Amino acid sequence: MPEQSEPLLDAALDYLRAGLCVLPANLKEKRPAVPSWKPYQKQLPKEDELRHWFAGGAEALCIITGAISGSLELIDFDMAGHAYEPWARLVEGRCPGLLEHLVRERSQSSGVHVCYRYDEPVPGNTKLASRLIERPDARPVMLAAKEYVPRLVGGRYVVEPALIETRGQGGLFLCAPSPGYVLKHGSFEDLPVLTMQERAVLIECARALNEVPDHPQPDTAHPSTSFDGGRPGDEYNARGDVREVLKAHGWTLVQAGENERWRRPGKDEGSSATFNGKVFYCFTSNAPPFEMNRGYSPFAVYAQLKHGGDFAAAASALAQQGYGAATEDTEGVDLSVMLGPLAEDDGRECEDPGLLPESLLRVPGLIAEVMDYTLDTAPYPNPVLAFAGALGLQGFLAGRKVRDSANNRTNLYLLALANSGTGKDHPRKVNQRILLEVGLQDCIGDAFASGEGIEDRLYAQPSMLFQTDEIDAVIVAMKEGKEQRYEGIMQMLLKMYTSSDGLYPMRVKAGKEHKVIDQPSLCLLGTAIPTHYYEALSAKMLTNGFFARMLILEAGPRGDGQEPVCRDLPDSIVETARWWSNFRPGKGNLENWHPIPRAVDYTPVARELLAAFRRDTDLEYTNAEADQDTVAMTIWARAGQKARRLALIYACSQDHENSTVSEDAIRWAADFVRHQTRRMLFMAYGHVAENPFHADCLKIIEKLRNAPDRELDHSTLLKRMKMDAQSFHKLIDTLLQRGDIGVRQEPTAGRTATHYHLAPGATKGRTGVNNRRKRKSRSLLLDWAVKDRNEDE
Repeated sequence: MPEQSEPLLDAALDYLRAGLCVLPANLKEKRPAVPSWKPYQKQLPKEDELRHWFAGGAEALCIITGAISGSLELIDFDMAGHAYEPWARLVEGRCPGLLEHLVRERSQSSGVHVCYRYDEPVPGNTKLASRLIERPDARPVMLAAKEYVPRLVGGRYVVEPALIETRGQGGLFLCAPSPGYVLKHGSFEDLPVLTMQERAVLIECARALNEVPDHPQPDTAHPSTSFDGGRPGDEYNARGDVREVLKAHGWTLVQAGENERWRRPGKDEGSSATFNGKVFYCFTSNAPPFEMNRGYSPFAVYAQLKHGGDFAAAASALAQQGYGAATEDTEGVDLSVMLGPLAEDDGRECEDPGLLPESLLRVPGLIAEVMDYTLDTAPYPNPVLAFAGALGLQGFLAGRKVRDSANNRTNLYLLALANSGTGKDHPRKVNQRILLEVGLQDCIGDAFASGEGIEDRLYAQPSMLFQTDEIDAVIVAMKEGKEQRYEGIMQMLLKMYTSSDGLYPMRVKAGKEHKVIDQPSLCLLGTAIPTHYYEALSAKMLTNGFFARMLILEAGPRGDGQEPVCRDLPDSIVETARWWSNFRPGKGNLENWHPIPRAVDYTPVARELLAAFRRDTDLEYTNAEADQDTVAMTIWARAGQKARRLALIYACSQDHENSTVSEDAIRWAADFVRHQTRRMLFMAYGHVAENPFHADCLKIIEKLRNAPDRELDHSTLLKRMKMDAQSFHKLIDTLLQRGDIGVRQEPTAGRTATHYHLAPGATKGRTGVNNRRKRKSRSLLLDWAVKDRNEDE
């Protein structure tokens, strides 16, 4: 055995005897030096295997993370460990003494590894914090001994190196005594086992150091121009050669074949991604703009590399190259081309589920009691508004106090669409009375002066209920293209929403200590005028991270009035609200600053139902992704999380002292989210237009849909469209050719009256994307899941 391999073998045997999956490694490529290491994610090597491998002259060793090594997880501080000291200070401040229990080593690139075991299964590799560095041009740059190729984003060349990431299930890392790796604290043979709360502190403190805001990267084309014969992105996926684009941006083809292997720029050996002709799959975190463990279509690769992620610009550029056969001039051409398949064809249909049925407005316990009281005392009772107020109240009361097994919390963003005079203010007043009665009046907010102002309020009161009409102003500003004023507020609200199970880093003030908000719980109960919302509805709005997370509730027409009464709050409401106010999960002096929420478990049947719903929504997302339908992808992507949060709130309302997510809770939450998602999609397909002509066509369909018997005479429809006769006739001709509307001639005294009516096929919303796959209805999928379980038993 080579002399340098002896200490490596000794360490490897010690690690193996301590229950770690250890393998020989290639030092330069940072990968296992065995023909295939996948089997060792499920079984430990034998001592004889280690002796055989290291006898061959292994130059380094590595440890496989995840379940095979006893739920081992590593936090990797890259960029020469730049973020380690700030992270360590945050951890020490939140959990004094925890750092002393962790194993720590220095890597060969002067980074830092922090290792521990976890008492639950660890997730896969995860990027926790990154840095955005602007560069003058596209020339490669060396950072901490690694080469990065700048990419163009918003007219700027930037690189986005990872600062902190984990190695978990399916991961590995090189370790001491490999050359360049030095153990600084602790021992791999004696790894600490962390609790969920302790690990959460480490992860949350790491996320708090992220310098790059989260941003969606849709894998779709949404060109502003319609194209005959398919969208440019679709055609590029079918016949474009993305390999030349990859090579032009520094990628190297390492291995040809059915599943090609590609190496990222700045790397001399090994591979970083695979490509099978349809999907480019990146499995490294050091190849921006691509994300680790994510697949990209050829068009998405083209858009990311050539146009900085601007899919519309990419589609337009491809159209100029002959993809999609663009049609720009409307003179002398069939205007129906501009519509997309609005009428009877093979497009994917989206039935209108209608307004939320009253059966979904009933949640037992506190929500039902508050709702009934609100309806009894309102001058114009509206069940949807009463329900929205009660749901928001329960979400607020349980904020920072409960969680489910996936660490979901109860903070909700609710938007109730209601016209003036429908009684929007009464549910807000009821919530104010309840919170005043139990001493939580300081937790109520009603105005968004600025993002900084909201931060300051949440720093003083980490759990708040904001009840505001200002969402209407945001919607109108988005419609008019003047949303810059509210952009900071929307980004802050989005970040606050996603930080409810961790730390929210506040803005840095000059000369002030950097502050964070621990587990902020902001519940938002907003209202808006329906016409403002529908007129502003656009793909941009629906894919906006803030609005995509909202629950949109339509109040419908104003109900019958009644004599308003002023009566005391029921004792049961006050007692339950006071119980939540006094409930303090946590330990010692930190229970207010850092509560440890009570875990609310699922019944076995509820877990099966939730899994069935997840499969259902995953399939919807997959279908939308195949159709390159950005809006549907965005909305279905949020469905699972919304259902989990709503089921948790249902459990808290049903039994606040002994909450359990039951079968009824999952059924209600799944039905609620499914209905709301389909309603949002239907409204989107009926209002979101690709160009002005398309928008006017949709307006005619909408006006006919809302007319008595879905029919209007010629003069009435022309007046309601408020346009010249020539433009109106072009719209009518196009809709008649498409079969979206029909015409009826009625003889009258002196002349024949023309009436237009909505064709049966146009009563359904459509994606505007061809989809020839036949889909089987799964409306009873949840019932099937329970049926299968019962049959198995």
